[in-house]
Amino acid sequence: MSPRHLEMVRQAYVTDGQLDTISLELGYGSVEDLQRAVGDMLGMEYVDLTSFQVDLSALKSFPLRFIHRFGIFPLGRRDGSLLVATANPFDLAAIDAVSASIRDSVVPLVAVPHELARLVKTHLGVGAETVDDLVAIRDQDTDGVEILEDVEWDRSEASEAAQEASVVRLVNEILTEAIEARASDIHLEAQDAGMKIRYRIDGVLQTQPAPPAINRFQAAIISRLKIMARLNIAEKRVPQDGRIKLRVSGREIDIRVSMIPMLHGEGIVMRVLDKDNMNFSLRGLGMDREIYGQFNRLIKLPHGIILVTGPTGSGKTTTLYSALAEIKDEKTKIITTEDPIEYQLEGINQIQVHTKVGLTFATSLRSILRHDPDVVLVGEIRDLETAENAVQASLTGHLVFSTLHTNDAAGAFMRLSDMGVEPFMVCSTVEGVLAQRLVRNLCDECSEEYKPDPSDLPDDFPHDAFNGNGNGIYRAVGCRHCRGTGYRGRAGIYELMVTNDEIRRLASERTPTNIIKQAAVRSGMRTLRQDGWRKVARGETTVDEVLRVTKFD
Repeated sequence: MSPRHLEMVRQAYVTDGQLDTISLELGYGSVEDLQRAVGDMLGMEYVDLTSFQVDLSALKSFPLRFIHRFGIFPLGRRDGSLLVATANPFDLAAIDAVSASIRDSVVPLVAVPHELARLVKTHLGVGAETVDDLVAIRDQDTDGVEILEDVEWDRSEASEAAQEASVVRLVNEILTEAIEARASDIHLEAQDAGMKIRYRIDGVLQTQPAPPAINRFQAAIISRLKIMARLNIAEKRVPQDGRIKLRVSGREIDIRVSMIPMLHGEGIVMRVLDKDNMNFSLRGLGMDREIYGQFNRLIKLPHGIILVTGPTGSGKTTTLYSALAEIKDEKTKIITTEDPIEYQLEGINQIQVHTKVGLTFATSLRSILRHDPDVVLVGEIRDLETAENAVQASLTGHLVFSTLHTNDAAGAFMRLSDMGVEPFMVCSTVEGVLAQRLVRNLCDECSEEYKPDPSDLPDDFPHDAFNGNGNGIYRAVGCRHCRGTGYRGRAGIYELMVTNDEIRRLASERTPTNIIKQAAVRSGMRTLRQDGWRKVARGETTVDEVLRVTKFD
């Protein structure tokens, strides 16, 4: 690195602290490579914080205010000196200030900024800066959180506490940390020992470290979230649901808030809906080419019912939205009735269900048919009335999309029959059923091939698909890119049952689900488990993931 380039990096620290742009501009492959080069030029050692063993005893006697003020972290001792990780190797004044305060020799080590920030959150917890009353150190606007809707504040004690700067920053940090981690849900749980924070990332809950002092802010955190979601701040005896619209770092975020009174206080779960991070495309869902072709033909039928089944959080809504985006054009009128509307789709008419005022799936569906639609989406078939209306809609020339909660595709017929719909009506209108689950994708940066012990594999594992054809089995390892989990992102595994004459006959006779499933497999259907094994064979996911979300056929 030349002196001129070194000065450019120093200016980048002074202006915005963003190193991604300058690292690419100077020809470095990553911020890590840039920091190594800067350390070499300044005579400082580089430290990889993802593998460094931190001596936490050094943290006990270290002033916490320096960690947040200067962006440093104590790592331990070497040769009588305190090792300190710093994201800004040019800020020697910070090192001098630390050395003078603790009256000890300090050796700075150059680190990657986001790894240093993660280290701070790991050992001090989400919101540690706020808890330690360090709000004044930074400008209040730097958290980049803006509420897009007007909220009402009163003069109650709870409302006043919710507006304190430390509480505002703490709530904002919890939200921004979840969004940056790609969390789909934020769980704030009231435990006997205090508040517990967990994020659901790629379908799996991960506990977030939080300092014990956060417990004294618990009531204020709940009050602020209630106010942001336009809920009754004084009501603590009954469940409440609300919604928050935010702009975080320039991105519009919708957050669905659910509060339930529990033994040790109110529990909060927030569903994070990142509009700017959603791309509704069937090709991007991870469907195999064959399944994509079959499903694409189904969604272009002139009439009938197309069902998507699976448990909560299995991606059913995303699949349905992607199907609508595929067939949407100026010649087709599409109306949906949903509870709730998760994403607003351009060119599609969407209705929000309001059960309290009588606007249910069934009543809205009856009204929809008077608006001359070509395609109708019913968020979920929950009862007989909705099911019968969906059947009637398909019989009168409409294509109806909806969801059911069944374990597999074949179970949809029995589920509708159990609701009270005549079996012959079910089998004559349902054209196809897509069952799905979500598996985590292996991280491209750290996955590794291995040879498992045969005894560790399930009995239905397709050994023939791997032996002798060059396919290997990969496992998760963990690195900085995937937050140490070994996985990054998710994709669907699918079981598509296209209704044929044999399946219609079996369904009309109320044949058990397993018999219908066997008939579908004979006609070429690949089960969820089999589709999962195909993803394992392609090195996209792991055996553990398939076992986690599917059961033995």
